[in-house]
Amino acid sequence: MAMKEKVVKLRTRGHRVVLNRSAGGDTGITVVLTLLGIVMFVPMYYVVIQSLKPLDELFMFPPRFYVISPTFDNFADLFTLMSDSWVPFSRYIFNTVFITICGTLGNLVFASMAAYSLAKLRFPGRNAIFQLIVTSLMFHSTVNQVTHFIILSAFGWVDTYLSIIVPSMATTMGLYLMKQFMESSVPDTVLESARLDGASEFRTFLIIAMPMVKPAWLTLMIECFKSLWNSGSSIYIHSEELKTFNYAINQIVSGGIARSGAGAAAIVIMMSVPIAIFVLNQSKIIETMGSSGMKD
Repeated sequence: MAMKEKVVKLRTRGHRVVLNRSAGGDTGITVVLTLLGIVMFVPMYYVVIQSLKPLDELFMFPPRFYVISPTFDNFADLFTLMSDSWVPFSRYIFNTVFITICGTLGNLVFASMAAYSLAKLRFPGRNAIFQLIVTSLMFHSTVNQVTHFIILSAFGWVDTYLSIIVPSMATTMGLYLMKQFMESSVPDTVLESARLDGASEFRTFLIIAMPMVKPAWLTLMIECFKSLWNSGSSIYIHSEELKTFNYAINQIVSGGIARSGAGAAAIVIMMSVPIAIFVLNQSKIIETMGSSGMKD
């Protein structure tokens, strides 16, 4: 007696077959992600609402998640306070932008090149160097401040841009992230093919390896940008002309309750730039994550 073949009805979405989850699984994941999105969005929404509240609404109890009389006076007060600074506020903005861009690009370049060497090149002591890098992740940056100060002072970099830019280029977390990603996402066979075709090692790294680890260096870029953009006062910077925008904002809003509205407006301005950078790169990260798989 011939056995009847079981007919399996495949699910489709947008003319594409979906085999990984059931309809109930998709619904459950959508609900969970929606709830998590709401939880993450509420703090940002509350900060924006606070910046639009007049002073008498800022201290209402219990706190309200809406504005009764919205106003932009907080932003006007902030710019008035900024204009009264004896150092031009454009100088603080330039310092922050310059330090952030140089530190982010430097970190990306050095972390990527060092990660490629550790992941794809064979040389004596490679594993020992990587173990030292992993060990360094255990120490907080505060522990190394005295050592950093001695080194920076010996080079004459104290009270210069280099005192912030150079240490930011050598963060071990970025190197660790890039190294692990290169080992898992860059096949050795592809690199060998490029070398057999006559490509130099640097060209192989730049043209072959870097595009394949785009999610890693985009993530590293966003994290480094956020860290430098939000950096405040530094023990290595003494001159007021070299201070960052975040430091100037903190000095303005530390003047008491009367400046609470300006402080709320300053928080919105400070967080808007990193959020914009992340939103612009988020789709690229997701798209590259989904299409970077390769078969040997």
